Amino acid sequence: MTNILQSSTDVATLLDTLARTPDRLAALVGTLDEGALNAAPDGEWSARTVLAHIRDDEFLVMRVRLARTLAEEHPVLTPFDERAWADARWRDRDGLAQLIEDIRLQREASVAIVRRLPPAAWHRVATQPEIGTFTLQWWVEHWVEHDVNHLEQIAALLGRAVPD
Repeated sequence: MTNILQSSTDVATLLDTLARTPDRLAALVGTLDEGALNAAPDGEWSARTVLAHIRDDEFLVMRVRLARTLAEEHPVLTPFDERAWADARWRDRDGLAQLIEDIRLQREASVAIVRRLPPAAWHRVATQPEIGTFTLQWWVEHWVEHDVNHLEQIAALLGRAVPD
């Protein structure tokens, strides 16, 4: 039998953390000037690129995987090529206020779906070749970890602490 990745974090904590991420991002970057927003060591993403990644990843990856796991029986999910995304990404809504507004809008849509899941949905299973097989609850926990990693990444770029 396949080893299925499962979450040990309760659903309420996961939902609360997902819902708070846009506010935490806004508190972290809300006062940045263009120079700070674009600064990055060689080979690293700037805070602007990380914010755009969070926005785009929300609707291109996270919510699509959520929807497929809910709609399909044991879907096999396609890996996401972050390097290709970074090279070809859409840059027309990259102003700081637009990025935060778009992240907030996308996250509100995601959280609205996740809040309505019946208990049985949390045990649905999907596979992603780079990760393995996992429950939907594990996927949402991974989503939270993704947020935390990028909050820490931006904070490190800016020399700031991650807001609560």
